[in-house]
Amino acid sequence: MLNLSIFRSVRHLGRYQEIVTIFARHGFGFVFSQILGESRWERKRKDYPIPESSALPRHFRVALEELGPTFVKLGQMLSTRPDLLPPEYLNELAKLQDTVPPVPWEDIRQVIEKELHNPPETIFRSIEMEPIAAASLGQVHAATLHSGEEVVVKVQRPNIHPLIRTDLEILQELATQAQRHTFLGQIYKLEEIAEEFADTLQNELNYQQEGRNADRFKENFKDETCLYIPHVYWEYTTKRVLVLEFIAGIKIDNVETLEAVGYDCKRIAYNAAKLTIKEVLEDGFFHADPHPGNMVVMENEVIGAMDFGMVGYLRYEDRQDLIRLYTVAVRMDVSGLVDELIHIGAAPPTVNRIALGRDVERLLNRYYNAPLKEISATELINEIMPLAFRHHLQFPSNLWLLGKTLAMMEGIGKRLSPDFDIFEFSKPYVNRLLLSLVVPNRRWAESAFRQSMVWNDLFKTIPRAGMILLNRLEKREKLPIDISIEPHSLHKLDQLVTRLSISVIVAGMIIGMGQVLPVTAGSNVVLQVVVISGFVIALLLGIWLLISIVRQ
Repeated sequence: MLNLSIFRSVRHLGRYQEIVTIFARHGFGFVFSQILGESRWERKRKDYPIPESSALPRHFRVALEELGPTFVKLGQMLSTRPDLLPPEYLNELAKLQDTVPPVPWEDIRQVIEKELHNPPETIFRSIEMEPIAAASLGQVHAATLHSGEEVVVKVQRPNIHPLIRTDLEILQELATQAQRHTFLGQIYKLEEIAEEFADTLQNELNYQQEGRNADRFKENFKDETCLYIPHVYWEYTTKRVLVLEFIAGIKIDNVETLEAVGYDCKRIAYNAAKLTIKEVLEDGFFHADPHPGNMVVMENEVIGAMDFGMVGYLRYEDRQDLIRLYTVAVRMDVSGLVDELIHIGAAPPTVNRIALGRDVERLLNRYYNAPLKEISATELINEIMPLAFRHHLQFPSNLWLLGKTLAMMEGIGKRLSPDFDIFEFSKPYVNRLLLSLVVPNRRWAESAFRQSMVWNDLFKTIPRAGMILLNRLEKREKLPIDISIEPHSLHKLDQLVTRLSISVIVAGMIIGMGQVLPVTAGSNVVLQVVVISGFVIALLLGIWLLISIVRQ
């Protein structure tokens, strides 16, 4: 049984009580009884009845909302992980609201003054006291610089860092205990998931990182005329305050207004898709929250993007893995698809290949020979979710984030143009990346250069290391090699060597006696008996050895 020593400090105990009470009130007290094994948590669970199982997903979402920003963000992360939760929970978590009542202006004013070392009235010509948006981590105010540029000022909520730091420590504690003491801990790397979530949330709390993300997108799309990324005013940006250029436009899903001003919605849909495909397949750095509230259509049908706190990364190797999965899926190669899932670490080598292959084949058959325009990315992802949960497929979190991003973009595209087909549109990009897998290119040269450097170092090291080893052998010095074998393993090794020795001896006796026996024909009877007896004994030893090998 665990005790309160798992808590990092006494000050966490109050927050633990609050977390357990809220979850217990919504029917999840049993989770803490399993994780913590404490009688006090068991009593807390019994104070509240467990709702009907069909209502538990909704209670889970409401509990996260009641617990505040850390748990709202946790729910948003879990909504992209169908390998961790069943579909009914994912659907409910998709409804999580990250809108909260705004912080009073005086509190926001103090944060700005503390961060920029000047009152906001001296930094800005004007700043609106009422926010234009308020979320769990911060809120946004419209302002005008003394130079006349219109900007938006994103300000972090006061005193949010201590609460989030405490919550993250508690979540990591709970993940550690769940890793050790629950069935889920045997399947999933819960501690790694908690660490990854903590890292993501801390990055989102750092507005300087968000500014760097915006600049990186601006650099990646510097040659694209259909996308606009706002300018970051670094002289007024800190970890808790971000000042961006204000961009005005029509919300990208407001089709009626777009058509009323004469914009071509189909062209806008394909421009948005082109930008998404480029950042995923070419840049490996994508906007992971492209919902309609973060995208507007400016003059000349230019798409303006906002809010760069949540981004995804795909290494070149990740993109290659995706293309290989796509290739074997198109060929209906079920066994190859299972092999690829194991290769990328999504499925463990011990996975039930027959059951997984059967489910994968059923999924592929559903889309066999179907035109791309009839395949929906959203529907496909929704069908993969229960399969991933059933077989505990653990794709990297960025791939689930990518799935969510593609589903969002497809939703925007179909809203703008009902016949929008994201798969058909992405084919040229997919083919280009597929070609890069087999045709020598710059990356091949870079890889070959890196390998040549490794071999160069190895060839330089071997003579020196060899001379050192030979000198020590010549001086009869003891080599620093520690070969430790367990007694059980040593006993097995001894049995193996003994059996091998007996096998060699028996084989030698049988061959030797077989050659001597014809020579003794017609000679002394005693000698013949000795030779025949030796041959029989050797033969019996061989049979005994064969039987013992078969029995083992």
